[in-house]
Amino acid sequence: MQIRLFRQTRTSLALWYAVVMGLILTVCGFVVYEVIIDAYLFSINQELESVSGTLHDVIEPTLKKPGRMEPVFQQVLPNICLVESSCPTEKIFGQSQHTLPEHGLFSPVYKNKQYYIRFVNLSGRLIAVAGFQPHELPAIVQTKVWQTLKDPQGNRYNQKTLPLHIQDNQVWGYIQVGRSLKELDNRLAALKLVLALGLPITVLLVGGSSWWLAGLAMRPIDRSYKQMQQFTSDASHELRTPLAAINATVETILDIEHLSEQEARDTLASIQRQNYRLAELVSDLLLLSRLDQQTLATQWVPCCLNVLIHDLIEEFSALASAASLKLTSSVLSDQPLYVMGDEDQLLRLLSNLIANAIKYTTAGGYVNVILKCNNGYAVIEVQDTGIGIAPGEQKRIFNRFYRVNSDRSRTTGGSGLGLAIAQAIVEAHRGSLHVQSQLGKGSTFIVQLPLTVNPLSNPNP
Repeated sequence: MQIRLFRQTRTSLALWYAVVMGLILTVCGFVVYEVIIDAYLFSINQELESVSGTLHDVIEPTLKKPGRMEPVFQQVLPNICLVESSCPTEKIFGQSQHTLPEHGLFSPVYKNKQYYIRFVNLSGRLIAVAGFQPHELPAIVQTKVWQTLKDPQGNRYNQKTLPLHIQDNQVWGYIQVGRSLKELDNRLAALKLVLALGLPITVLLVGGSSWWLAGLAMRPIDRSYKQMQQFTSDASHELRTPLAAINATVETILDIEHLSEQEARDTLASIQRQNYRLAELVSDLLLLSRLDQQTLATQWVPCCLNVLIHDLIEEFSALASAASLKLTSSVLSDQPLYVMGDEDQLLRLLSNLIANAIKYTTAGGYVNVILKCNNGYAVIEVQDTGIGIAPGEQKRIFNRFYRVNSDRSRTTGGSGLGLAIAQAIVEAHRGSLHVQSQLGKGSTFIVQLPLTVNPLSNPNP
């Protein structure tokens, strides 16, 4: 059920990501396509305006009679062909099919540009042509300023029309300068092919990468979900044990007809012990929950670690003596070390580490608490000569309810929350906690906390 749920979520994330990216890429492709069209058309129109404007300025001052060809036409355009003179097809479509005349005013600049130049009278009939002549374009043409024409083969041409005037400002006719759009159409066809093939392939790649990224993104969620399941299972186990013991004790007493005062006291003492264990477990769970949600009321004040460690050594000395252990402390700093934090939480942190060290150290061993400073951090090392921790277990011992070898017996006691609480307190104080250990040789738990200014020091003596 869990695997199917995560797979469905992962698939949904990947599909939505691919769809959104596909839409974005489609819009971007459309914008790029339009920008390229506008850029090419602008460039072509600029060239047409330059050619038509120059021709217009050169020819118009020499015109004398509407519709009559003047010598200037032949001078400017040596290959010009009069339509009424039955100009041979090869002259129009052959030698100058792809270029303007090789000799003349405009051939050096606009050679190989596929231009054509047409002169039209007032009635709209073609008078003469020069340069590239589009095949089978209509002889009767419109005189709009800008036109896009198409021949039967589907080739497109962009054309500009300008009126020509004689000296008394009468209209002589029109000059039309056009250029083939074949180069633009070829580029656009290639761009369409790239977009048509590239977009689906890109979307597929995006879908695959989004599937992989969704898997990476969901790993912490999956891990948290599994930890929550494990936590729930372990918490249920830990809560069930004292409750079952209390229930068994009560049922046993109810089966006894006559209960002596001593038996009643023993029964109540057993129930009290189980109730204490249950209350302690609930308290630990509540503390962890508040630390996780950062809702625990804390009083951040400068705390002297020297004093805290001294008090804890005195507090645990009796427990260490009962276990036939030697409990010592070493302060490797000339000045008291202060950290900003909650004193109760720091006491709980160090108490858990010292209690664990005593618990897992055999008789005749020792536990040593070292305090020193390093690069702006207070370093607390809790060393013991206990049973040690296997390398594969060292990262897992900070998990909640985790016990090495799943040992939950009374001989070791506790519920496996001590180190989890210690780590949560360290993280809340912006520090770090890690362990160094060897099996059979002991362990060292190292706490690093950022130092703060000693409130008793005088910065300006």
